[in-house]
Amino acid sequence: MRRTAPLALALCLGAAACAGGPSLENQGTPTGKPGDSHRLTVGSAGFTESDLLAQMYALLLRDAGYETKMLTVTNRELYEPALENGQIDVVPEYAATFADWLNAKKHGPDAKTVGSPDLGATMKALRALAAPRGLTVLPPGRAVDQNAFAVSRSYAREHRLKTLSDLGRAKLPVRLAAGDECVKRPYCEPGLKKTYGIKITGIDPKGVGTTAAKKAVQNGQDQMVLTTTTDATLDDFGLVTLKDDKKLQNADALVPVVNRARAGHPRVRKALNKLNRALTTDDLAAMNERVDSWRRLPEDVARDYLESKKLL
Repeated sequence: MRRTAPLALALCLGAAACAGGPSLENQGTPTGKPGDSHRLTVGSAGFTESDLLAQMYALLLRDAGYETKMLTVTNRELYEPALENGQIDVVPEYAATFADWLNAKKHGPDAKTVGSPDLGATMKALRALAAPRGLTVLPPGRAVDQNAFAVSRSYAREHRLKTLSDLGRAKLPVRLAAGDECVKRPYCEPGLKKTYGIKITGIDPKGVGTTAAKKAVQNGQDQMVLTTTTDATLDDFGLVTLKDDKKLQNADALVPVVNRARAGHPRVRKALNKLNRALTTDDLAAMNERVDSWRRLPEDVARDYLESKKLL
């Protein structure tokens, strides 16, 4: 179920007067004692996976004694400033993606990427960028949501493919179903060619992991589709992912990000770390499927998962 952010929040975020304090844009690394507000707002970016994670965060924090409410803001350009100024206290993010986003915000859209396949280096860069903005990045979880490439099961069996390196060695012509931006993104067509030697003959612009894109590979119109590691519908289309054995993709581990002044207390870290230790990529994919394919509510799926793991 997709929820919409209140109009009032969107308007407030557009006005400096609503910020509730000075901008953190140019402040140094905070040294004050982490805050512990008893009423926390958990943010969601409005898509299924973000809704699920936000619901689990809210339930765990409530179980730890906090009053929580949910707020959906579907644009990072809006919810990140809201996180800085305390309108949102906690939000689920993706390590490499958020590091690159903050880096571009600081140094401009052409800034060199700081996210990498090395999770340790990515987290170091992310925390250095987040701290001056009053944000604390909690430890990453086991679950990862990053680009993945899938082919039909019959195609993989015919050509004995298990990895992207196998596909590169096979020297097969590959038409890739993906988004328009794949042509230029270093982790898509250019990376597949440079890192794996895959012969990409063209991009079929059907989007990332869309039904149309997966059907195009299923019926043989295309040979490979760009999707994500938490896509739980591949079996429905007879598709399998090829392992990124040379680690082309960046370390997009799930990380909770909190407003330090309001939610930097160790109690928050302790509550959310319970999920980090339990949640796997496969778990998250299965929950996405229950919402997207089985039409269950994110809050119900989130609670069921936490109870099944004895986290509540």
